Amino acid sequence: MTTRAQIAALVDHTLLKPEATAAQVDALIAEAADLNAYSVCVSPSLLPLEVPDDLHVATVCGFPSGAHATAVKAAEAADALAKGAEEIDMVVNLRLVKEGDADAVEADIRGVREACRGAVLKVIIESAALTDEEIVSTCRAAEAAGADFVKTSTGFHPAGGASTHAVALMRATVGDRLGVKASGGIRTAADALAMVEAGANRLGLSASAAVLEGLSN
Repeated sequence: MTTRAQIAALVDHTLLKPEATAAQVDALIAEAADLNAYSVCVSPSLLPLEVPDDLHVATVCGFPSGAHATAVKAAEAADALAKGAEEIDMVVNLRLVKEGDADAVEADIRGVREACRGAVLKVIIESAALTDEEIVSTCRAAEAAGADFVKTSTGFHPAGGASTHAVALMRATVGDRLGVKASGGIRTAADALAMVEAGANRLGLSASAAVLEGLSN
């Protein structure tokens, strides 16, 4: 049986609402520490953060549209790392994906990868907006560009968030070589367990306390 502690260790406790205040981020950090989450994930303008030693700091770049120029994404990632971020969740350029330009998708990701040095890079592919073929090709581009994770969703796209189908397809594509992060619309313990069963080894949650409350120790 998967325990509460095992799921908590996969959680990026997330607050990415544009109106989020510094006080709300302080509360997020305190709650993440209390829940024994893996990290907190906030908007880059809220960095730097003071967190306990065992809590990691993640942020986003090119968020939420992914339509930014590669140089802008790379600069945003580099600035976030200079302010203490350890992990970068970048949004892929969906236009390039839809146009079938896998080389350009890879180049966009690689530009951010080069700016990230040794930091963990997760590539948000916005899976609900993609066909299965586009999910596969984008995951392959992320792997070729040197990403560490592929991630389902921003949580802001009208097409929706994570699905077990997308997670399973992403895991089948990247195998054991990359991580898979499920994010977007995961609000219950059952949702979280289903994503892990499908192949996710990181979870982006804003309702972390409610999700973990449904799990046994």
